[in-house]
Amino acid sequence: MALGQIIRERREQKKLTLDEVSNRIGFSKPYLSTIETSKVKNPPSDDLLNKLEEVLEFEPGLLLHIAHLERMPSDLRQKYEKNEAEVQKWRQIVRNVIDKEVSPNKLGKLVSKKKLKMKQDKVPLSAGRLVPVINKVSAGYPRDFNDLDYPVGIADDYIRCPDVHDPNAFAVRVVGDSMEPKFSEGDIVIFSPSTEVHSGDDCFIRFTMPHETTFKRAFFESDNKVRLQPRNDKYAPAIVEGKRINGIYRAVIKHEIL
Repeated sequence: MALGQIIRERREQKKLTLDEVSNRIGFSKPYLSTIETSKVKNPPSDDLLNKLEEVLEFEPGLLLHIAHLERMPSDLRQKYEKNEAEVQKWRQIVRNVIDKEVSPNKLGKLVSKKKLKMKQDKVPLSAGRLVPVINKVSAGYPRDFNDLDYPVGIADDYIRCPDVHDPNAFAVRVVGDSMEPKFSEGDIVIFSPSTEVHSGDDCFIRFTMPHETTFKRAFFESDNKVRLQPRNDKYAPAIVEGKRINGIYRAVIKHEIL
């Protein structure tokens, strides 16, 4: 969950308006709005976050922690979050061992046989994974696309996504209206290469030569053909040879432009 969304949801839970929060912490309502909608160009200061923590009754230091994670370079943050998840797992195993009074010589066998039932702790608030926004994808006809020549996971722009765990996930901005009403121009759609694709899924499709991409529903037909079906009835489907396609990636999350 993005920092701005966390702040907005807590403010709404407390039944406070932006005006009320603005008056209490001494920062303007328009600036607070840009934070809540993740449109702020510069991250909020520690002073502002401390005041929000107090007014919205967050655990002291929580918003600062999340904000500092958001400022961390994506490669370092991924390593940090992976290590943190591993630490939490082993902390839970230790708690289970203590609760069950398991002797040390039995610990290895219990862990290997998965006899220690993992309790589901309350999931802590998190700023979410950084997913690179690599380019625009046409929701009309295929268009030129060059991946911006970035390595996997690297881009000029990123979007927060707490529910995607694929390290190769990427996002694109939709161009055109052929996937309306579900997807509109300007929406940011996240795709996961590790997610299984089924016939009828909304997919990012990459072609070989010419090097183009498009965004359509993909239906797998006979004779190794793929039907690319727009959601907008104004557009006709296209049938392409499977050998023309060198990548089909399923859409997993949509972020609408506010």
